[in-house]
Amino acid sequence: MPHKNNPDSLGHAETQDVKRIEPPRLYKVLLHNDDYTPMDFVVDILIDIFQKDEASAMQIMFNVHKLGKGLCGVYPREIAETKVAKVHEFASQQEFPLQASMEEE
Repeated sequence: MPHKNNPDSLGHAETQDVKRIEPPRLYKVLLHNDDYTPMDFVVDILIDIFQKDEASAMQIMFNVHKLGKGLCGVYPREIAETKVAKVHEFASQQEFPLQASMEEE
């Protein structure tokens, strides 16, 4: 026998507030041109850190070289921060001044 104080037992569903979950903000990760970092090192960074195939890495590297910057990818904030940090770490280990940045999309 249903208990009269329990709405579920009477066939009524409780209403719950539906909270809308916003997707995470996305950030572009960019590489910036300099006069010292070799092009093949930039390609290696794009393949190793950003998982680009060689053709895509070459195209991005040429954008960096010709346009002053190149888009490596678009990621949630924490992933973008990690990729920027890895670029700086690997470039520093090789004593190259390669810079990466992120900007909100």
